Amino acid sequence: MSRIGKAPIEIPKGVEVKVEGDKVSVKGPMGTLSRTLPAGISIVVEGSVANVKRSTETNELKALHGLYRMLVLNMVTGVAKGFEKRLELSGVGYRAAMQGTKLSLQIGFSHPVTFDAPAGIAFKVEGQDKVLVSGIDKELVGLIASRIRASKEVEPYKLKGIKYQGEYIKKKAGKAAKTAGAAK
Repeated sequence: MSRIGKAPIEIPKGVEVKVEGDKVSVKGPMGTLSRTLPAGISIVVEGSVANVKRSTETNELKALHGLYRMLVLNMVTGVAKGFEKRLELSGVGYRAAMQGTKLSLQIGFSHPVTFDAPAGIAFKVEGQDKVLVSGIDKELVGLIASRIRASKEVEPYKLKGIKYQGEYIKKKAGKAAKTAGAAK
């Protein structure tokens, strides 16, 4: 049995997990999330603990067992606490600003790059060079943060661009200049 899949999911106070057929919904103080379970995977809720079960021992269900346990755990954590990703802008003139609910980035192009906040996602600008992406859906928070980062990835020669907070980018050395006396 999957080590990840067989671990129980602790349900904190204020969070409610409902299973109706092949659909699981999680409701908490920060919102509601729902997901459809594949055939062969079920969730049993007993008090403040939920367990993910599989019906057979096929390789496909063994893989989905651990996956869906983590997806449900992320749903429970998201509606209880939420998730966030922090991004840093580095470069001369690189800055972030909010325009209503839109995030506007000056990142070295002739025009500002703007991102609309989809439902369930909030942007926050800290200073001029830090952006916080937050929401209750871990998958959506990571997707939006990666799209913002992909708009201007850090180049390894001058280290200019957008990176995750705490991400280490190894700086590369530029080409060495040829000396005038070496060519004979």
